[in-house]
Amino acid sequence: MADPSSYRPRPGEIPDSPGVYRFRDEHRRVIYVGKAKSLRQRLANYFQDLANLHPRTRTMVTTAASVEWTVVSTEVEALQLEYSWIKEYDPRFNVKYRDDKSYPYLAVTMNEQFPRVQVMRGHKKKGVRYFGPYAHAWAIRDTVDLLLRVFPVRTCSAGVFKNAARTGRPCLLGYIGKCSAPCVGRITPEDHLDLAEEFCDFMAGRTGTYLRRLEKQMAEAAEEMEYERAARLRDDIGALKKAMEKNAVVLADATDADLIAVAEDELEAAVQIFHVRGGRVRGQRGWVTDKVEEVTTGALVEHALQQLYGEESGDAVPKEVLVPALPDPVEPVQDWLTGRRGSNVSLRIPQRGDKKALMETVQRNAQQALALHKTKRASDLTTRSRALEEIADALDLDSAPLRIECYDISHLQGDDVVASMVVFEDGLQRKSEYRRFQIKGFAGQDDVRSMHEVITRRFRRYLAEKERTGEWTDGSGTGGALPDGPDGTGTGTGTGTSTGTEAALADGDGTLTGTDALTGTDMLTDTDALTGTDVITDSLKDDDGRPKKFAYPPQLVVVDGGRPQVAAARRALDELGIDDIAVCGLAKRLEEVWVPTDDDPVVLPRTSEGLYLLQRVRDEAHRFAITYQRTKRAKRFRAGPLDDVPGLGETRKQALIKHFGSVKKLRSATIEQIQEVPGIGRKTAETIAVALAQAAPAAPAVNTATGEIIEDEEPDTTGGSSGEPVTAGAPDERRGQET
Repeated sequence: MADPSSYRPRPGEIPDSPGVYRFRDEHRRVIYVGKAKSLRQRLANYFQDLANLHPRTRTMVTTAASVEWTVVSTEVEALQLEYSWIKEYDPRFNVKYRDDKSYPYLAVTMNEQFPRVQVMRGHKKKGVRYFGPYAHAWAIRDTVDLLLRVFPVRTCSAGVFKNAARTGRPCLLGYIGKCSAPCVGRITPEDHLDLAEEFCDFMAGRTGTYLRRLEKQMAEAAEEMEYERAARLRDDIGALKKAMEKNAVVLADATDADLIAVAEDELEAAVQIFHVRGGRVRGQRGWVTDKVEEVTTGALVEHALQQLYGEESGDAVPKEVLVPALPDPVEPVQDWLTGRRGSNVSLRIPQRGDKKALMETVQRNAQQALALHKTKRASDLTTRSRALEEIADALDLDSAPLRIECYDISHLQGDDVVASMVVFEDGLQRKSEYRRFQIKGFAGQDDVRSMHEVITRRFRRYLAEKERTGEWTDGSGTGGALPDGPDGTGTGTGTGTSTGTEAALADGDGTLTGTDALTGTDMLTDTDALTGTDVITDSLKDDDGRPKKFAYPPQLVVVDGGRPQVAAARRALDELGIDDIAVCGLAKRLEEVWVPTDDDPVVLPRTSEGLYLLQRVRDEAHRFAITYQRTKRAKRFRAGPLDDVPGLGETRKQALIKHFGSVKKLRSATIEQIQEVPGIGRKTAETIAVALAQAAPAAPAVNTATGEIIEDEEPDTTGGSSGEPVTAGAPDERRGQET
């Protein structure tokens, strides 16, 4: 725990101007970002007597080890920079609203030749018009089903569309009149685009035009005694009115506005937003946050506005935003919203009438959301705290292990040996910190040796980072070379090498929170082509506080296995001179917990929350490892001779196969014939010819009944064939031997 006076800026250093400041911890990780009209006055508040600070603020300043600031010219710039830094650094002490669910939107893909209506979640894409969010996906589908009678826009996927175009037969919706069937040419692209535009106009609230037009057409059909067409138009009008009834009129003046309400207590706050377009509620969403800093209702509103409109522009930002309390000061926030929209935005508190009544409804929703969240969360917080305390007691730790890392080895009969590292912080998954490794220090099956290699590589990276920042010393008080590894090779100051290659990719597995999907894909190391060793690159040398792959140590290392694996992990740490990280292993057979210093395992009760948490960590590491192993194995099985051609990407491989029909025909082609493929030059053609000549063709198949050789045209072997021997996740007779 740091003393704030140890890093307090000297008098006169802090400017008296607008700006954004950030506190960093001892690992240079940004833990808090804030803005101020006067940096000098605001920062001075953090360095007063600790007894006078709010408990959460006191925790923040004692966790921090340094503070820095950036001066800007206006408060609006400070607001924009604060939002950017919070989004980039994800500081632990800032208010961060998290969606209580991934809300579905009704989306119209106007960027396609034939726009498609569909349900979409996640990040918004350019060229797609969104309506919502909705509380449930079925609500969108019900609305679309009603509107397709009047606006028969395409709703099928690209695969269904192409198949219908190939066969010349539309899908069922095309036969029953709920799709204009552009796949078979029943409507031109221009007319279908106009139909999609009308659909979007109706969803945007401009409903009167279409109702009046249909009513006029119905009357004309009745006068001309075309009663069947009149009845069909009558049903269309009924469908539109029924769709409109799903969004009742709440504001009679056809207002476009967002209403934001906040319900809070001392620890948490819930935010509810109603999106009103054309006087009707078109969407609703909610957020919940832990109040990790001392914050007012106005500040909560400001944070909500940043998250809600930080990535939006144009009409996505409404003309009017109604809130329960105004940020202080309100002018920069209002100017920022105006800049996002491109025209004036009114930010105010409703005082009377329909808007105040609707705000009360939104407020009740926020209160109910907070009550529901606390009901779910209370036991969760208590359980996680109890689990960490039980682990600390069982392993005789000085404090609860707030960061736990678990490692597992996976292979199939000694092939494709890989390892995984998963991270749990405060008892919850931290998927952005997941890492995975390829075992390249040796060949064959040896879980103990593999575990030793993985632990060594991971914590060499940690020591390299500590050495770079000056935090690590060789025991004599001066920085020195990293400790020798098991192979006797050390790393001198500033070099930092280790064997193997880290393929550090985290899998989304449905979250990501926002994410949900691939994170941590930037490579930590480059591989030296001559020595085959990994060299620490400049990716570890950034100093901006963003999470580094191996920069932060755990309080507890868990390995999937028994005494041998635990001993290997402990030995790896000892060889590196690390003695402040606890190690344990969880054996699958009896769920025994092994520690390096005891001959007998620690047996936790079956009802123990600590054992349950260790099982969750271990199972997650196993899932992550075996998923990577299967993916790696499937990729190896799908590999073809073209995969070995340097500089030849997937697009050009597919172009070659499409042009020649098979690898066999490509192998017999001349360099001039290969050059005929678009994108293939002389040098590339020569490289392809050499690679295929060196690759031994597969043995021909023989008909055992007649003895004749079966001519095989070798269909696509570039990695995408449907006839691969084993696919990722597919069952096979050896699956039971995967570890």
